[in-house]
Amino acid sequence: MSEAYEFLKECEAFFVLTINGDYPAGRPFGAVMEVGDDLYISTNDMNQAHQQLRKHDKIQIVAKKPASREWIRITGLAEECTDENLRQKMVAERPFLQQRFGAIGMEHFILFKVKVENVEIK
Repeated sequence: MSEAYEFLKECEAFFVLTINGDYPAGRPFGAVMEVGDDLYISTNDMNQAHQQLRKHDKIQIVAKKPASREWIRITGLAEECTDENLRQKMVAERPFLQQRFGAIGMEHFILFKVKVENVEIK
């Protein structure tokens, strides 16, 4: 597993920054998985995050470890992933997603692959 993925897992929550018109938009996320060299994050189609990621593929993920001042910034490109096996893998790895999307329906579940271009850990 990559150092970036391990870092995000340890943080539990992280912020995803997208482009919203002329300004950045950030919001907390909690589900991440790693497959090969790529990270995957999930969201739903009832918010603006998925619209922003579909329109502008540039993304940053930022997190800080709870018990220290260590932080991470991941820069990459997001691409929607429709592979049903990967969607199911994410839900299996993050059981809280099943609770959430079991209630609102899996058709609202969206998975994005993040092709990591740069990782900065301080």
